[in-house]
Amino acid sequence: MVVAFVYRWLLYAVAIVNTSLLIAAQRHTASDNPSTYNIGGVLSDSDSEEHFRTTIAHLNFDQQYVPRKVTYYDKTIRMDKNPIKTVFNVCDKLIEKRVYAVVVSHEQTSGDLSPAAVSYTSGFYSIPVIGISSRDAAFSDKNIHVSFLRTVPPYYHQADVWLEMLSHFSYTKVIIIHSSDTDGRAILGRFQTTSQTYYDDVRYDDVRATVELIVEFEPKLESFTSHLVDMKTAQSRVYLMYASTEDAQVIFRDAGEYNMTGEGHVWIVTEQALHANNTPEGVLGLQLEHSHSDKKHIRDSVYVLASAIKEMISNETIAEAPKDCGDSAVNWESGKRLFQYLKSRNITGDTGQVAFDANGDRIYAGYDVINIREKQQKLVVGKFSYDSEKAKMRMRINDSDIIWAGKQRRKPEGIMIPTHLKVLTIEEKPFVYVRRMGDDEFKCEPDERPCPLFNSTDDTTNEFCCRGYCIDLLIELSKRINFTYDLALSPDGQFGHYILRNNTGIKNKEWNGLIGELVNEHADMIVAPLTINPERAEYIEFSKPFKYQGITILEKKPSRSSTLVSFLQPFSNTLWILVMVSVHVVALVLYLLDRFSPFGRFKLSHTDSNEEKALNLSSAVWFAWGVLLNSGIGEGTPRSFSARVLGMVWAGFAMIIVASYTANLAAFLVLERPKTKLSGINDARLRNTMENLTCATVKGSSVDMYFRRQVELSNMYRTMEANNYDTAEQAIQDVKKGKLMAFIWDSSRLEYEASKDCELVTAGELFGRSGYGIGLQKGSPWTDAVTLAILEFHESGFMEKLDKQWIFHGHVQQNCELFEKTPNTLGLKNMAGVFILVGVGIAGGVGLIIIEVIYKKHQVKKQKRLDIARHAADKWRGTIEKRKTIRASLAMQRQYNIGLNSTHAPGTISLAVDKRRYPRLGQRMGPERAWPGDADVLRIRRPYELGKPGQSPKVMAPPFGKTRPQQNILPPRYSPGYTSDVSHLVV
Repeated sequence: MVVAFVYRWLLYAVAIVNTSLLIAAQRHTASDNPSTYNIGGVLSDSDSEEHFRTTIAHLNFDQQYVPRKVTYYDKTIRMDKNPIKTVFNVCDKLIEKRVYAVVVSHEQTSGDLSPAAVSYTSGFYSIPVIGISSRDAAFSDKNIHVSFLRTVPPYYHQADVWLEMLSHFSYTKVIIIHSSDTDGRAILGRFQTTSQTYYDDVRYDDVRATVELIVEFEPKLESFTSHLVDMKTAQSRVYLMYASTEDAQVIFRDAGEYNMTGEGHVWIVTEQALHANNTPEGVLGLQLEHSHSDKKHIRDSVYVLASAIKEMISNETIAEAPKDCGDSAVNWESGKRLFQYLKSRNITGDTGQVAFDANGDRIYAGYDVINIREKQQKLVVGKFSYDSEKAKMRMRINDSDIIWAGKQRRKPEGIMIPTHLKVLTIEEKPFVYVRRMGDDEFKCEPDERPCPLFNSTDDTTNEFCCRGYCIDLLIELSKRINFTYDLALSPDGQFGHYILRNNTGIKNKEWNGLIGELVNEHADMIVAPLTINPERAEYIEFSKPFKYQGITILEKKPSRSSTLVSFLQPFSNTLWILVMVSVHVVALVLYLLDRFSPFGRFKLSHTDSNEEKALNLSSAVWFAWGVLLNSGIGEGTPRSFSARVLGMVWAGFAMIIVASYTANLAAFLVLERPKTKLSGINDARLRNTMENLTCATVKGSSVDMYFRRQVELSNMYRTMEANNYDTAEQAIQDVKKGKLMAFIWDSSRLEYEASKDCELVTAGELFGRSGYGIGLQKGSPWTDAVTLAILEFHESGFMEKLDKQWIFHGHVQQNCELFEKTPNTLGLKNMAGVFILVGVGIAGGVGLIIIEVIYKKHQVKKQKRLDIARHAADKWRGTIEKRKTIRASLAMQRQYNIGLNSTHAPGTISLAVDKRRYPRLGQRMGPERAWPGDADVLRIRRPYELGKPGQSPKVMAPPFGKTRPQQNILPPRYSPGYTSDVSHLVV
């Protein structure tokens, strides 16, 4: 003791001498930074105070942490249990001494009120405070403890160690028990937050721990039995507990009465609960390394402070610390900057690697894993310590040293395997057919299973019956691995997709639909056509695929163009035009050859009266069309040899054209089958957003997630995102109606639809290949059993049987294939154009005959006018000839009369001639009527009306419809016998 005392005083003497030298040197320095720094200490006992002084004395000789001409001094006070007295002591004995930082510790039994008082007071003047024993969560609140830093981790940091232990033991489902105080809620929040980030970078085959039940209790318990009832019915048997020592005793007592501390149960507790006097055997707990070594923490805190000040001296100018608690206007900016330098420290100290987080809390703190044995013996079975090589914490546990509850050496499963499961499914033909039960129905059909729909919005239940591929699989699966189930439909009718939620700066994925029900542990299993993809596998378990499939495109078959001119399809428009031109060109050449040939009908018809009429242009055209259409040619054939040679060539041409037309007509109208519009996912029309092509999938489905992942399909996805449907059924109906051109979905469903409806077809090759799996909760005990059962179903042919029964729908697909190979039967729709052509021909013929009739009438009228004119001309010509004849006769008569007058009395012959020439009406005419034209002349001679004397007689026509009375008709003017006295003619 004497030697130690002498040694200590020697150190003090050396420190005083060194300090004096430094002060003398500082007078001559040009630096603005202080050369002396007072470090305050609020410590719990004298040993701590003595160690604090010794540590600072040693620090002054450590050139690694203390620059030249810089000296540290200690200013200590004793921690008072009364926080008010502590505040006054800090002001009077520390702040007035211009301390740059304060190191504070307290007794574990005195609480954290006094350290909080030191933190409040020092923080008001921005003086950093380094705690070495305060572990409450309240000190992490920087709104209150603005400049508090600690070399011990808070209690709630034990949640990080919990996650490491769960990962080591592969426990996937836990129950968290915590008090409702600040630290209890903090450890729950730390576990939930850290678990999200902890598994972000893990492999997909690693196990994620999920919280099945959270039990929160009020501190100072009297009984815990009410909470144990819910815990006993839960599936998990792993309990993570944060409680004070007193509350832990009550919990362990009641849990023992419920047989929840025996075999099969796992308890992992924090430090306080580990000190309960009735901690069951087999409990695992944590113990902070160096938690009771205040001296080590004092040293680490002093050296952390010295390291920060050294760096700050080299970078910034440090103002002197405040010295008056009464000056509330003091704003020490150097203290704020010093606190930031302290948080950035990362040194190796006596308590391990010392570093701090953004709240000033210690990280990289080491823990011992304690296993409780008989008679409350505590055995260290593992360590959670800093790995300097990897620069992170590492968990090491020796499993063989652990004695589990019930004195078991084997690690418990940590879960109670239920035999009655809640199974969810969703309507998706042909995997699940859903039928609503009628009002008069009380149970489903034998091949159906009840599958109610629970509506969470109005808490109603609708009764449905389900059957199909997945229902048969579920029935067989329950028989094979021996479990019972309650089947229900997806509450929102969706498979499930995630929405990113920003919670306290961390983006979390919130799932809905079937996946959300499984993630939130509202269901145990999903038996549906659930596609396996990475996004879903991150949050739920999948069995091995029960059906392999991919993604394909469904579209409606393009209808054949059965237009009115379908019969013209065998030839192109150019060929039809050339045929039409060829007919008339050949007809023209035939006419010319037969016209100018010496052996043609044109020449022979003039020499031989028995020869047929000559071949005209109309007959040549008729001949050309007759040969082309294979109709009989009765007349109008060419006669010359040259024309007949051309006719034979034309007949050969016509035979080839007609045969080609007939063959192509059969191909187009009978054997033609339409092809798909799209070639697959790489079709340019799908990739090009400018094309007028609508494509879609189902919102939030696995196909939707696939398109989100594929960068090369981003343009296409942006286009189809606005067209996406809520269900596949709606999209398929729109494809049938022609509203949607392409529906992208799972190949199994689309192949089923295409086999059922021959008007639908899948386009292109499969892409995005995956499989349908059965979904289970993370860490579900049924995962392995379900996977093995599905593998057995594949080997036994049961899955193939389900495919034939439900996917291919019996022989429907074969019927479609047979229909594809069978020629089409031509109907009116195909040949309507031909009938319309005939109708047009008939209408054209009727129109032409009307034109011909009108033309003929016009020609007849014209011919009649010509005949009348010709007849009038003939009459006029006859009259002129008659006049000439009469004149000649009169001349002869005169001559004759002259001869008679010489022998007879005058007037005799003239009277006799007059009587003969003008007999009375009604008497028969004499022989003199034999003169031609007399009767006609007299018939058309109009009667004369006797005029007055001296006037010429008027010709009076009788009124229409009336007859004129008989009068004495005078002889015509030109009559040669018009005279009663011809004596003057007698010579």
